[in-house]
Amino acid sequence: MRVLSNRRVGQIVLYAVLILLAVIYIYPFLVQVATSFKTDAEATADPISLIPSTFTVAAYETLFTRSAFPTWFANTTIVTIFVTAGRVFFDSLAGYALARLRFRGRGIVFAALVAVMAVPAVVLLIPKFLVINQLGMYDSYAGMILPLLVDAAGVFIMKNFFESVPVSVEEQARLDGAGTFRLFWSVVLPMARPALITIIILSFQGSWNELSHFIIATQSPELTTLTKGVASLASGQLSQGNQFPIKLAAAAIMTIPVAVMFFIFQRHIMNASEGAVKE
Repeated sequence: MRVLSNRRVGQIVLYAVLILLAVIYIYPFLVQVATSFKTDAEATADPISLIPSTFTVAAYETLFTRSAFPTWFANTTIVTIFVTAGRVFFDSLAGYALARLRFRGRGIVFAALVAVMAVPAVVLLIPKFLVINQLGMYDSYAGMILPLLVDAAGVFIMKNFFESVPVSVEEQARLDGAGTFRLFWSVVLPMARPALITIIILSFQGSWNELSHFIIATQSPELTTLTKGVASLASGQLSQGNQFPIKLAAAAIMTIPVAVMFFIFQRHIMNASEGAVKE
């Protein structure tokens, strides 16, 4: 009886700690949403309260009527869609090639892939700028999208998944006359749904929240993305004062697509091997 009592007490303590950690984690987001509905004066005087004394949507009206926020949102959406689609396709192709095809230099290519993953992204900013500028893609959608179409981490994830699929699955299709691309597209790729969803989520989140690449790839206001635009708001671009409601309103809107994407597909991230055929 005492053992059961101690176990129950332990569970209660564990749940209490988990709830406390969850509250600590989510509280800043709740403050962000609440402050976006405050006046600038109230946000300055009482920045962390969760209930606005004067509820107003003035910050959102300012964003959509007095700033280029709609343009920022549209640019980010365009780039994110193309980058996500490109990474799903090219990462899958490269991952399958490294997992199944035997060609000279395969080990070197994989070693280079791992090396790229180990290099901090900030180290590559200046070389990336020089290449984009030399190819005439600076300050264009091409310069924003093309360098992001392939991701080393995505190739690594897809390679590991394809290696978990038994070769026997492909042998039957090969006996029926299927070529390499047909094997990839019609046989193996449909089995990779969990890994593909993982790539979709990571690519969507990464390209939606990308900042450093867009800083060195563009300068035109017409090509400003959400991350660059919100950063300019943080520097006080629109008006005088702290502008806490405007900044946090922009951040709240920016958070929604990524949050929705994650909550819809989160269970697939945790099960990257689902769908593989067991021998």
